Amino acid sequence: MIQDILTLLTERSAFFINLCIQHITISMIAICIAIIIGGCIGIFVSEYSKTSKPVLGIINFLYTIPSISMLGFLIPLSGIGNTTAIIALTLYALLPMVRNTYTGIRNVDENIIEASRGMGSTDFQILTKIKLPLALPVIMSGIRNMVTMTIALAGIASFIGAGGLGVAIYRGITTNNAAMTITGSLLIALLALVFDAVLGFIEKSLQVKHIRRNQQKITIISGSIAGLAFLLAAFMFFSKPADNTLHIATKPMTEQYILGEMLEILIEEKTDLNVEITQGVGGGTSNIQPAMESGEFDLYPEYTGTGWNMVLKQSKLYTEDMFDQLQSGYQDQYQMEWVGMYGFANSYALAVRKSIADQYHLEDISDLQAIADQLIFGAEYDFFEREDGYDPLCAAYNLHFKSTVDLDIGLKYQAINEGKIDVMPIFTTDGQYSIADITVLNDNFNFYPSYQCGNVIRSEVLQQHPELNEIFKQLEQILTDKEMAEMNYEVETMGAEPRDIAMKFLRQKGLI
Repeated sequence: MIQDILTLLTERSAFFINLCIQHITISMIAICIAIIIGGCIGIFVSEYSKTSKPVLGIINFLYTIPSISMLGFLIPLSGIGNTTAIIALTLYALLPMVRNTYTGIRNVDENIIEASRGMGSTDFQILTKIKLPLALPVIMSGIRNMVTMTIALAGIASFIGAGGLGVAIYRGITTNNAAMTITGSLLIALLALVFDAVLGFIEKSLQVKHIRRNQQKITIISGSIAGLAFLLAAFMFFSKPADNTLHIATKPMTEQYILGEMLEILIEEKTDLNVEITQGVGGGTSNIQPAMESGEFDLYPEYTGTGWNMVLKQSKLYTEDMFDQLQSGYQDQYQMEWVGMYGFANSYALAVRKSIADQYHLEDISDLQAIADQLIFGAEYDFFEREDGYDPLCAAYNLHFKSTVDLDIGLKYQAINEGKIDVMPIFTTDGQYSIADITVLNDNFNFYPSYQCGNVIRSEVLQQHPELNEIFKQLEQILTDKEMAEMNYEVETMGAEPRDIAMKFLRQKGLI
């Protein structure tokens, strides 16, 4: 494993350096904002002690909200991407900043304060020349804890399409690449340790008794924080892609990573457009579709049955002879259209551990009725909320499972192979399908709709860049179920990179 990690770092150094820069940028912006806002709140509640309990209570409450829930609350307000990640990280960083600022100021010796007042000092002078300099070591301790926590927590930003080293972790889990997952985790830990060491040195240097020296350091630190916040914000603003950049999103699935890379390669080679891919957006359609509507994304691979049920909110079973209705629904309601239908279908199927299927002679999904109450059902998070997901499936087949488990899509096969779950939905193009110890049951009630894969693009983008039509024509019917499954297998089991597989396939088809 160590050799795999070293090889990965060597061969993909640019990838990890870019993720580190993104991670540091997101974290530092949140930290700088939290220091400024949290410091001001801490000063306020220390000067007006009656406000301390309600204010600290509110901040404590925010701190107890699970990070996934916080991101879910913020997405409708600020969309997906860096902005939402920074807001969430800032909220979590406020507690140690406010608490330590409040504690540090309140613990200043009252005799020193009274002596200052006796010498004619104003409240502002006492705050800036006495309280803050004496409280600075305690405040720095809070900053140190907050920085370490924020850098570690920033890994979750990738769940909502933001950058950072969480991208490597999440992509590694999804593609069954343990080396990438561990590498991303180790780099986050290393960043946290480095920043903690630097801040520890600064904190140690503040353990002095000379107030004037601390006053000077407060000025330097305050100016540095303000300057850093400005520079990082300016960097994020000015580094935004130009107008000729196409923003592509993909779901957290191996084949979507491959399709995203295929789109980027073709578009950048055959047009003057640049492409920015946000790989593996957590929540899939439920988060990508709103971002498409707001213009954050321009294009993403989607499946017809998912679009029919989740986007158009249709309850009727989708079949491909209803494609014209699907297309007109997208055009009328969202000003989007389906283009470049790849030719393969990533349809749902229900799989059970082979030992159980053999023991109870299971062939059809309806055969589960007699033993469902003995089995554990596991699925990715959004399956339990889909219009064609868990509840409708159980209702259609009258199934009552013993319990359910929410799993990341990249961990399902591991869970069923280890006996942690007994039943799970799979995709018919899953790379691990061919090597997993499972039996796929017949959908004898025809519950699952068709899931042909194509691309959804905003009509405005297609009108602005008609040259894209030629690319989508080249992608029509280019893939079979077997070809997609084989490419997924190469990434998930053989350890290949999605971009390399995409490039290889496009060359085989003569498109590049």
